[in-house]
Amino acid sequence: MNIAARANVYLVRHGETAWSITGQHTGRTDLALTPRGEEEARALASRLNDLVFDHVLTSPLKRAQRTCELAGYAGVAALDPDLVEWDYGQYEGRTLVAVHKERPEWELFRDGCPGGESVPQISDRADRVAARLRALEGNVLIFSSGHLLRVLASRWIDGPAALGRNLVLDPACLCLLGYDHGGLDSVIRLWNSR
Repeated sequence: MNIAARANVYLVRHGETAWSITGQHTGRTDLALTPRGEEEARALASRLNDLVFDHVLTSPLKRAQRTCELAGYAGVAALDPDLVEWDYGQYEGRTLVAVHKERPEWELFRDGCPGGESVPQISDRADRVAARLRALEGNVLIFSSGHLLRVLASRWIDGPAALGRNLVLDPACLCLLGYDHGGLDSVIRLWNSR
């Protein structure tokens, strides 16, 4: 592959949901966007309007698909099951405060989730996505969820999944992964942009 043709990868976290407001872990629960989340998704359209995307991928969960649709890309997006949010297992629907009442030392990006995905499992999934992205030419647009995207960005720059703990990602924000030094180094070019 021509190094100059390597893809820029734009990441979009889905718009607001009821559980993103309350801070509940939302992995596989297929929640809809709130009215505000739908407004946030529509606002993305104007931010992305001047860009050309050769590939558009979305998580199959409806919060990501609806964000994709309202941003104007539903007709060209391919579903990618590897873009589904972290499986929180026993912690699905629970807040960090509630989990810490029974397990005060728990840290998602270090410990994973009982009955859900471990850190090595989410890292492997993010690595599969990153490998596919590196093989593409042109710009890529991805719609997914916060924790998966934080792990993907961490793995993109060859960091551990635990680095994702330090990458806050708000609903309907835009990030950009790319390259530096003529395509030799994978970098984060933009993060958590409104």
